[in-house]
Amino acid sequence: MSTGSRRTARSGRRCCRSRASLAADDFPAVPNGAYIASVTSADDELDLTGLSALYEQHPAGDHITRYTATGHYFYVLNSGNAVNFLHGACVGPFIYLVQAEILAALSLLAAGDRGPGLHECPDTIRHRIASTWLKVFNGEP
Repeated sequence: MSTGSRRTARSGRRCCRSRASLAADDFPAVPNGAYIASVTSADDELDLTGLSALYEQHPAGDHITRYTATGHYFYVLNSGNAVNFLHGACVGPFIYLVQAEILAALSLLAAGDRGPGLHECPDTIRHRIASTWLKVFNGEP
């Protein structure tokens, strides 16, 4: 595991990304009550294998597991597997909306002088993407 992902876990940030972003020795630094979700397979993001020795596991709702140790608890959604595929991997044509916005965002980044920070596509671009999608997949004018 990289020290970058350790710092991310301990600083309380809400996301991190690398192979096995959270290893068993990182979970004690996860803030109490945190919800951990992944959008890829659990084995790519989370090393949950060693947690059974450190934490008790209890169902806390549909697709939610509460991990508890003395004075510490957190929740893992969908056993660490992708929450966006909770009800099956059927994406259908909706994925084209996501892909179109990714391409539009890349175009904006490549065309402009963007400084560091979080950037989003403007609503005008999102509306154009949605309108085009509705025309193609819904037959709307």
